[in-house]
Amino acid sequence: MTQDKHTVSPTSSLAQRSAELRQLLNRYSYEYHVLDAPSVSDAVYDSLFAELKQLEAAHPALITPDSPTQRVGNVLKGGFAKVQHRRRMVSLNDVFDTAEVEAWVQRMDKLLPGHKHEFFADIKMDGLACALIYNDGVLVQAVTRGDSYVGEDVTNNVRTIRNVPLRLREAPGFEHLLQGRTEIRGEIVMLKRDFAALNQRQQAAGQPAFANPRNLAAGTIRQLDPALVAQRPLHFRGYDVIRDDAAEVPTNSYAYDALTALGITRNQQAAVFTNLAEVMNFVQQWGEQRHNLPFNTDGLVIKINDRALYDRLGMVGKNPRGAVAYKYAAEQATTIVRDIVISIGRTGAATPVAVFDPVVVAGTTVQHASLHNADEIARLDVRRGDTVVIFKAGDIIPQVERVLPELRPANTKPIDYPAELQRQYPELQFERPAGEAVYRVRGASSSLILTRALTHFASKGALDIDTLGEKNVAALVEAGLVHDLADIYTLRKEDLLRLDRFAEVSAQKLIDAIAAAKHPPLERFLYGLGIRHVGAQTAIDIVKHFADNSKHDVPQQGSVNNNRNNSKKNALHDEPQARANTLANNKQLLGFLRSATLDQLQAIDGIGVVVAELIVAWFSDADNIALLDKFARCGVVPRLVQSSQQLAGQKFVITGTLQAMSRDQAAEKIRALGGTFQSSVSKDTTYLVAGGKVGASKRAKAEKYGTMILTEGQFLTLIQ
Repeated sequence: MTQDKHTVSPTSSLAQRSAELRQLLNRYSYEYHVLDAPSVSDAVYDSLFAELKQLEAAHPALITPDSPTQRVGNVLKGGFAKVQHRRRMVSLNDVFDTAEVEAWVQRMDKLLPGHKHEFFADIKMDGLACALIYNDGVLVQAVTRGDSYVGEDVTNNVRTIRNVPLRLREAPGFEHLLQGRTEIRGEIVMLKRDFAALNQRQQAAGQPAFANPRNLAAGTIRQLDPALVAQRPLHFRGYDVIRDDAAEVPTNSYAYDALTALGITRNQQAAVFTNLAEVMNFVQQWGEQRHNLPFNTDGLVIKINDRALYDRLGMVGKNPRGAVAYKYAAEQATTIVRDIVISIGRTGAATPVAVFDPVVVAGTTVQHASLHNADEIARLDVRRGDTVVIFKAGDIIPQVERVLPELRPANTKPIDYPAELQRQYPELQFERPAGEAVYRVRGASSSLILTRALTHFASKGALDIDTLGEKNVAALVEAGLVHDLADIYTLRKEDLLRLDRFAEVSAQKLIDAIAAAKHPPLERFLYGLGIRHVGAQTAIDIVKHFADNSKHDVPQQGSVNNNRNNSKKNALHDEPQARANTLANNKQLLGFLRSATLDQLQAIDGIGVVVAELIVAWFSDADNIALLDKFARCGVVPRLVQSSQQLAGQKFVITGTLQAMSRDQAAEKIRALGGTFQSSVSKDTTYLVAGGKVGASKRAKAEKYGTMILTEGQFLTLIQ
């Protein structure tokens, strides 16, 4: 883009030069903030701005209220002045479905029979309502909604918002709006992208993250120091134009045309509709797409377009009859925190997760939310037993917004995060590195944790990837070839050949073994993820529960009775069909785990509250969710295997040394035949398999409970 040619004669006065600079800078600001189509670079704007600032500093008489240099004023002393609105900033009645919208229209028909309604609808922004007052086109005052009658004067702060014009633009057909008093009503919001970027800067600086954009925008606009407000990326979007003579703005659609003409940002989604069916289609459309909007929203505003009819309809109580607010499913709800569990990520970071009573937020049931770090717990002062407000920040991820201390039980205690770490992970030591907001496992670098995690992922009990033992894994990690579990599926032969540990044959062997592991049994994949306390048997129990209780027709492939090579061959046979058949299984199970409640998980045989909480914590971690998505992109499609039910319902414990196979091989065989392998004898144990050098304690327990004791030979006969 090129700058407009701008020349000034040597004889031009300083006043003329400053006026030209103001006009040009205001135009550039309009192009950048309203049209999103800048015609000059930031450097050009900054250079002209600096020139104007120097002129005004040398000649204060040149300063005008609409000068871009006057956006940031002085610190306000004594708080905000109260201002009475000339016209109330009313609230609207809420409606929640088509029937309630139809009832609203029927009430209007009774009051104004025979009138054909034209509707105007716009998306309702989740921000702070504010009125901008312009006299002869120049901004003179900004007032918050307050109690609808009286608001607060926040002019100094609003002037810092870059897309608020200090002078309205001239536009053909709208000249009358630049004469006398024009009031622009709208919402002060923080766009989602700006909010995310601000929180990233907060976290990088070791500061706690802000809870949500709406609260931050409202809190910012009430700061006494405009310089602080100027540092926050606030945004204004208009939705109304008010004149003393109401006839000058005949319709709501005209008001929106005026907003654009005058240089005020407004929602482009707003539209006029001739019947109710069109309105409800609009409602449904944005109900499905609202999370793609740049700002948060909880619904739409539906009005009668003709403002004369709107005024004739009048008020009922404190609400106008001619407009309603259509509300989507609530994106906020309250619930009670039952526990706070801590998840250890692949980098050793300890992330706390709140586990609470199931609650419906934005149409879905949630039971857990990340608390991010110890500072966020301290900021919220969230405790076990607290009643909290849960919200969804424009997407599917729930967050804890705040605690309701009025409902706090008397016996609650603040969370001592270091003590919690030691209680939940007594085998580990933690530290908080300088400048970081998170606690990490002491003495365990991210490379060491990754090496351990990947070694487990490739182990015999998990994906059983040939030649990917601990030493080869360490070499891959040290060389920077893998950064997470999924990266092994992106390895190339030429990558391996650059390492001393690999030659032509060994490199090809590993590449082939990894390729053959793209369709592992679902339970092996789940076990391989390394979720704390989710061992091989627990993974089998989860998958079996899912398969038995799924409402979907879950395709099943192969037989566990096949040896490993045959199983892999079957999985890779007709790969496109295999992928089609098994991708759904993967997504369904992982989707179940991502949304499962504690009660749902504890309903699975063998899963108690501790394991359930750890699963909840793992599937609440953003890094883990990103890892699962990456597996899918790499073509990793776990398959639901049809297992033999030969040993179904039978539970085994092995003690002593077996001659024919290792204990791990025996456990795998038991599981393959539908049985359950246990580490210790309990009342429900079916068999104790006694090998050589039998442990006396396990035999004594088995005899106490009446558990049948098998020799190795009897066991081998049973599993044939």
